[in-house]
Amino acid sequence: MTSASHAKVVLVTGSSAGGIGYALCEEFAARGCIVYASARRLASLETLSLGINRLELDVGSLESCTAAVQRIIKEQGRIDVLVNNAGAGGAGALLDADVETEEGGKATFEINFWAPLRMSKLVARHMIERRSGLIVNIGSIVGNIATPWSGIYSASKAALHSATETLRMEVAGFGLDVMLVAPGAITSQFGKKQSASIKLPADSFYRDVAERIAERSNMSQRADDRPLIGLLTDHTMPASKLAHGIVARALRSRPARYYSAGGKALLFWILERIPRPIVWFLLSRSLGADRVGKVKRA
Repeated sequence: MTSASHAKVVLVTGSSAGGIGYALCEEFAARGCIVYASARRLASLETLSLGINRLELDVGSLESCTAAVQRIIKEQGRIDVLVNNAGAGGAGALLDADVETEEGGKATFEINFWAPLRMSKLVARHMIERRSGLIVNIGSIVGNIATPWSGIYSASKAALHSATETLRMEVAGFGLDVMLVAPGAITSQFGKKQSASIKLPADSFYRDVAERIAERSNMSQRADDRPLIGLLTDHTMPASKLAHGIVARALRSRPARYYSAGGKALLFWILERIPRPIVWFLLSRSLGADRVGKVKRA
């Protein structure tokens, strides 16, 4: 067991029960770290193991983020590891996306892109003073390869991936490390919430493929026996197993810069390395986008 004076102080956003953040908190704690789990509702953190600190934190609010960071600095004097895990879904066709209200596509970008940057700005200030620290951003394999019916989510994660690489280069001179995690299919509450959030507009051009859109939103939570998608790693990985891999790499003397694991991770690794027109054809066929516009209307 690590002594308290040498234990890493870790802050994890989006730590609600049933998700990756929850599993990360448990894994960091099991390895002797001082862990601060956070979520918008403290009730969602009640089942965490004893000894894990609980924080009410809304990553979309600067005031809430500032208060959370200040509390940890006051209690521990430092934050060694920040894990930006809080995330929002964005299932559906791009042309159906709500881009005018704060509850639509903007909300997805707020949580998946701007919030990690907000938290990183607040925490990095203290890390830079000590010339030590690690920022971990939880992205997604669809941040590398976009898929039909998850355009907003894919775009928000692609933006996070790009920003993570930029941040890594810009803080290296201060002695800070930055790690990008691109999970594949992970068993969690996240996929279930995505399915429930789909709202097909009455004037949608995609009513003929509504079933395929719904299937895509829940794809990360089930095996799939269709060509291509079910060809490789047709399973979902338990969040605890992903957390084990992340934490092991985060606590190294030289943390990993990139880590990808989970269902479909190998498949997407292959897709990244073949010509994009082939990728577009395969994904369109597997996810039903090739059926768009094929039904003749009276």
